[in-house]
Amino acid sequence: MQQHHHHHHHHKERSSFSGSLGFVLAAAGSAVGLGNLWRFPYLAAKDGGGLFLVVYLILVVTFGFTLLMSECGIGRKTKQSSLTAYGALGGSKWNWLGVISAVVPFFILPYYAVIGGWVLKYATVFITGQGVAAADDSFFGGFITGNVQPIIFNVIFLGATAVIVYRGVNKGIEAISKVLMPILLIMVLGISIFALTVHGGPETAGRTGLDGFLVYIIPDLHGLTFRGFCYVVMDAMGQLFYSISVAMGIMVTYSSYFRDEENLVKSVNRVEFFDTLVAFLAGVMIIPVVFVFMGKEGMGSAGPGLMFVAIPKVFAQMGHVGTVVGIAFFLMVIMAALTSCVSIMEAVVAGLMDKFGWSRKKATLIETAVSMALGILVCLGYNVLYFEYTLPNGAVGQILDIFDYATNNVLMPVVAIGTCLLIGWAVKPKTIIDEATKNGEVFGRKTLYIVMVKFVAPILLAFLLLSAFGIL
Repeated sequence: MQQHHHHHHHHKERSSFSGSLGFVLAAAGSAVGLGNLWRFPYLAAKDGGGLFLVVYLILVVTFGFTLLMSECGIGRKTKQSSLTAYGALGGSKWNWLGVISAVVPFFILPYYAVIGGWVLKYATVFITGQGVAAADDSFFGGFITGNVQPIIFNVIFLGATAVIVYRGVNKGIEAISKVLMPILLIMVLGISIFALTVHGGPETAGRTGLDGFLVYIIPDLHGLTFRGFCYVVMDAMGQLFYSISVAMGIMVTYSSYFRDEENLVKSVNRVEFFDTLVAFLAGVMIIPVVFVFMGKEGMGSAGPGLMFVAIPKVFAQMGHVGTVVGIAFFLMVIMAALTSCVSIMEAVVAGLMDKFGWSRKKATLIETAVSMALGILVCLGYNVLYFEYTLPNGAVGQILDIFDYATNNVLMPVVAIGTCLLIGWAVKPKTIIDEATKNGEVFGRKTLYIVMVKFVAPILLAFLLLSAFGIL
């Protein structure tokens, strides 16, 4: 009884976003992160451009909508962060799912802040006019294998994240999202328009930004097999899954601050729109300029290589304007990374507050200290603790890659499958539909939602999990 009373007492003092705009910008800030900026352009380039885009868009309004809606419904209905929300909704036999959903952001936070530190380093390099040095092949490797610098930048980035979370839902998360997200969108649009106007000298064979844009948006069906198409679908689904920040406890947590009288369906659609727009524009920003200066083969560099190696090379070839665009670009990436990092930390901090009744102050300080220790471990993975480990999916990696693989490729699909089973079969889809329509709102795609959450989404996610284990 005591426990119940405690929780009840807790509900009354729970913060909430001031309105749907605060929620949408915060949730979009969470969803728009490094995944949009460094995986989306690479996958689109690899998977025949427009074909990938079409598949991705279809998945957004079906698969993505289903996962986001489910988590947001769980969060607002239970008014708890993911650690305790699953058990609160489905009974104590679902507590395990809450635990895994909280373990995910706990392990993502340290390495996400390390990469945030890398971005911060690059921004300072461009601001101080050293951008050309960053174009050197050995620059990125030289930086991350250094003993001191990566740790310093990691501490600064994590510190900034902690300050925002420490300030709370309204003064911290909402305030920063309302400032950074509109600026981010304007910068992304600006850089995208610039990318379309780029044309190199004679050595770039007369390629223009517009040619690169067409390569990006026109479906290349040349030599496409059914098997190839299945790979495109898997890529698009994996990308969407990481991009909308589901299965990390974040959307459950942010929605627990979402007011009962606001329209949940509309807000979820806006978050999806924002996230998809920025992902699409990331391709417009990156693919044309890389295409102009490095040709079609230059577009195949994946992950960090694209952002920290290929892009600085392109900026260096642009001359003075490259420095300006480089500054804008890396400042924009910092905003995207910071708003995401804040949401990851908040998912952990809110869980500690809900589960143990800790104050925000205590939870933030303890979580920051733990994350800093793990972050230093990640940094040392490139020097003192360097080793090469082959993951089940065939990739070779260091400590950062192992953290990333365990969370993104294994635990997140497990959480999402668990969520589908909980909503689709245990408490039934009606629970979420009722939550989303409790003020008489319209829930479009209702039948689609039910079919997706019960059958299609768990099956698609199972495929994702099998490919992570190298079985497919």
